[in-house]
Amino acid sequence: MSFVWPQMLFTLAVLPLIAGFYLWRQRSQRSANQTLSGISAATASGQAWRPHLPPLLFLLGLALMLFALSRPATVVSMPTSHRTVILALDISGSMRATDLQPTRLAAAQAAARAFIDAQPSSTRIGIVSFAGTASLVQAPTGNREDLSQALDRLQPQRGTAIGSAIVVSLATLFPGAGIDLKSVGQRPAAPAGNGSREDRRDAARKSPEKTEPVPAGSFESAVIVLMSDGQANTGPDPVGAAKLAADRGVRLYTVGIGSTKGEVLRTDGWSMRVGLDEASLKTIADITRGEYFQAASSDELKRVYASMNSRFVVERKELEVGALFAGAGLVMLLIAAALSVAWYGRIL
Repeated sequence: MSFVWPQMLFTLAVLPLIAGFYLWRQRSQRSANQTLSGISAATASGQAWRPHLPPLLFLLGLALMLFALSRPATVVSMPTSHRTVILALDISGSMRATDLQPTRLAAAQAAARAFIDAQPSSTRIGIVSFAGTASLVQAPTGNREDLSQALDRLQPQRGTAIGSAIVVSLATLFPGAGIDLKSVGQRPAAPAGNGSREDRRDAARKSPEKTEPVPAGSFESAVIVLMSDGQANTGPDPVGAAKLAADRGVRLYTVGIGSTKGEVLRTDGWSMRVGLDEASLKTIADITRGEYFQAASSDELKRVYASMNSRFVVERKELEVGALFAGAGLVMLLIAAALSVAWYGRIL
């Protein structure tokens, strides 16, 4: 537990003074023989504790309220507010490798379906596929049948443009922000001063919207889940694209398919070794305050998606709980006052 105003904890020092005053007052009353008959009666009836219960509750209630002044906070698990998930799936030629049965792509499609089915019905899911280029194959939707059909349509292609996948995913989440492939590493060149008015208007439409960067991972309405089995060999720099996502607060969860040692892919009379660029995927996740997962088998891939789903549903956050202590303290004060009035006709 932490405290926003820890200096207010010093107010608890008044409690021993109040307790000492109460004991001194009780001793004075007994010595003056002002309450002796009442105490004797209570003792005779086996209720010697009753005169002290209201003051004790009062002291505990006051302690809780003074403690609340320090604004205590604790880390709790709370449902997240993620409402949109973009699945960016690698469909490069290496996804035809059979180290994940029946193929990497088929295993990824099956795991993606299980992930989609596990999401709350209120979560909208979009699908971006990428190979040499990236494209939105299914706009964010809550229709699980449309998502399943979009996954079925995926076919391996040449190239691996991880950076393009990130940019297209961001453009899907922020459709009016002017995000495109030119947003990474450079801005579109402004037209010359003697350009036509139509040229200047066209350049303005293509220019990304100027926005102030926000803390990485602070955008809680959407996340991007990117899955790849290879190394980026075309398109914009993936790290630059990840920084663009971080500036908008979007977390990227990356999933590495296959093993880091690589797999020999043989097809159409030629063969090549395809390896996993695990370092780049980890960097992308770290930049955006996301997380990296590695899946070397079909079963591991399914477990990765199941684990990721639990992270989306529940998230640990720091929450101030001073109101709870203040409320409990107020209840104790009211109970102390009510008992004192009922038993002795006075408030304490």
